[in-house]
Amino acid sequence: MSDLLATISFNAEGYMTDPKQWTREIADVLAKGEGIDALTAEHWKIIDFCRQTGLATGKSPTLRQITNGTGVSTKDLFALFPKGPAKKVAKIAGLGKPEGCV
Repeated sequence: MSDLLATISFNAEGYMTDPKQWTREIADVLAKGEGIDALTAEHWKIIDFCRQTGLATGKSPTLRQITNGTGVSTKDLFALFPKGPAKKVAKIAGLGKPEGCV
């Protein structure tokens, strides 16, 4: 991974352990690691919502909370963050694993 991630601590599943270390630059690197080449405005809308919600509640939002809070459909979430959008966006947003995700 990038030198940018060298000082960041992650748990065994690849989630950041301290959300305060997160930056948009780190998100770009993490997204590439998740197979997303470039973050678009639509990605950022979802990431920003998840960060605001996660930092306010201490928990990563669920898929339903993301769709309700952003107005983005489940289908579109899967297109933006393939193969597990709630988990992927939580990783990219520097948050913990969402409850209920295996």
